[in-house]
Amino acid sequence: MIRINKNESPIRALTNEEIAEIAVATRFQEYTDDAIDRLTEAYAAFHGEDPALIAFANGSDEWIQKCTILLGDGPILMLEPDFVMYEEYAAQFQREIIKVPCRADYSFDYDQVYAVIEKEKPAYFIVSQPNNPLGGLHPAAFIEKTADLLAEYGGYLILDEAYMDFVDHPPARPVGDHVILLRTLSKIYGLAGLRIGIASSTEKTMQLLNSISHPYPLNTLSLSIAAFLLEHPERLRAFMADQCRLSAKLKGIFNEGVGDILSVLPSETNFVFTYGELAPALGQWIIDHGYQPRTYEKSGIPCIETAVRYSIATDEQLDALAEIIREWREQL
Repeated sequence: MIRINKNESPIRALTNEEIAEIAVATRFQEYTDDAIDRLTEAYAAFHGEDPALIAFANGSDEWIQKCTILLGDGPILMLEPDFVMYEEYAAQFQREIIKVPCRADYSFDYDQVYAVIEKEKPAYFIVSQPNNPLGGLHPAAFIEKTADLLAEYGGYLILDEAYMDFVDHPPARPVGDHVILLRTLSKIYGLAGLRIGIASSTEKTMQLLNSISHPYPLNTLSLSIAAFLLEHPERLRAFMADQCRLSAKLKGIFNEGVGDILSVLPSETNFVFTYGELAPALGQWIIDHGYQPRTYEKSGIPCIETAVRYSIATDEQLDALAEIIREWREQL
């Protein structure tokens, strides 16, 4: 089966020869003091950020878990649907979770979110921006207002920007001790298997998040591969641009092929979210023809149980997918 269910890159950013050279040069018999510093400097330089305010962990999941442990005693607020691990980690630590559901068209009532914050005073509000699994970008005004409301009583806003690198014009984001930014090298960087998650905030908040950090949070080989990639910015930007091109191609296939007979949500990510009466049938047809999209019939989330999400693949795989969709439509 061709995997189009995990929002990964279908290709590597580095050649086999480069990976082999990095592996040979990596002194993985030693601890990772220099390697973590090298990655921190490379990441900060690529993004134009302060290296003192950046930290790494074993995927964004570890940062989500740390926030669950460290940030307050009150309830946790999230949207539904959103990244499932927010709720999973809350359950691990018996944290109460409050969910604001989407409307039938998968939009959100932002006034309802404001009202919940003012009434329930959650310890933090965690939100993927753009949304996973829907793909849309929340308005900057919504993000700003939630940050202001949370700051009034000491709550935190956690912005999970796993897919923000796919956005053409990223919106401004609020800053302050109460705002935590989570990012990852798993998506547009093509390093999902290396499990590298990034957190950034102010000095005060980073000290809090790092108070339960491991002395060596990532293995040396992962650090070396990621640092090498970030130390070649022109090449990395070209690779990222190609990921965006594949994303646009995927969206075109669905919008042009079936956009008039089922709903395809606008997406600022490397995946498309489909729903409607015919969406499950198309999803099953695609599965029967060798592709594995993300289905939600066993998700326990009623609003997405009949939806199907598709992520990018290689050009050849996307061309074949377009033909599979065309054949499905012809037999309706």
